[in-house]
This record gives sequence, C-alpha cells and structure tokens, in this order.
Amino acid sequence: MAEEQTELEERIIIKDQHTKEIDLVNRDPKRINEDVVKVDFEDVIAEPVGTYSFDGVWKTSYTTFTVSKYWCYRLLSAILGIPLAVIWGFLFALISFCHIWAVVPCIKSYLIEIQCVSRIYSLCIHTFCDPLFEALSKICTNIRVALRKEI
Repeated sequence: MAEEQTELEERIIIKDQHTKEIDLVNRDPKRINEDVVKVDFEDVIAEPVGTYSFDGVWKTSYTTFTVSKYWCYRLLSAILGIPLAVIWGFLFALISFCHIWAVVPCIKSYLIEIQCVSRIYSLCIHTFCDPLFEALSKICTNIRVALRKEI
C-alpha cells in the first residue's frame, strides 16, 4: 500500500513539473529583462528648459507613446508569441538533446581515453626522465657559487 502511494506521489510530481502554475502577476521572477526593456516616455523623449511644446501636445504625446507601446506589444505578442515560443522550445530542446546525447558522451569518452594516455605518459616520464634528472642533480650538488665584491 505504501509503495503504491509513493508511486502515485511520484507521478503527481512528474505531472506537476510540466503543468506548474504560472504566476500571472510577476511574469519575470528571475528578473532577466530588468535592465533591457524598461523604456518609458521620459527615457526616450525629453524637452530641455526653454524648448517646451504646448502642454496639451506634451500630454497627448505621453499618452500616445504609452498606449501605442502597450498595444503594439500586446498585438505582437498575440501574433508572434506562440510561434516564437514553439521555435524557442524547439531550439532549447535541440540544445538539450545535443548536450545529453552528443557533448557529454564525447567528453566522457575523451576523459576515459586521455586517462589511459596519461598513465602511459606518466610511466614514460618516470622511466626516462627521472633517472636523467636524478643524475644531473647529483652532478650539480658539488657546484658552489661564491660572490665577491671587487673594488
């Protein structure tokens, strides 16, 4: 009975990973677009002191900019949002597939092969170079360096 309960919980957890609740209020919880798309009217259009337009023109420009930006974004996301989501989903699935089925196995294979080469290289170094450098060190142990200051 406990085993069936655990299996049922695992199925529920797996299902929840694909159908999790989406936060409709905070749509950028990881703040990935924090500095990119925050463009307001004041960031684009500004009138320095002494070159003011009519107040009505300024207010209408502000309203026009804000509303057109809002509705253009909504229309573009309605028209292109789902096709682009499919394309991005496909692209990231392709990247994941290549990483899982090609990149990681190639790296693991390389590490296994290079480990064998590393052992052979290490044996060669210890066999040929260690005696040579040991002999050179014994030759150089009797060398004395004396510094004299001549006036």
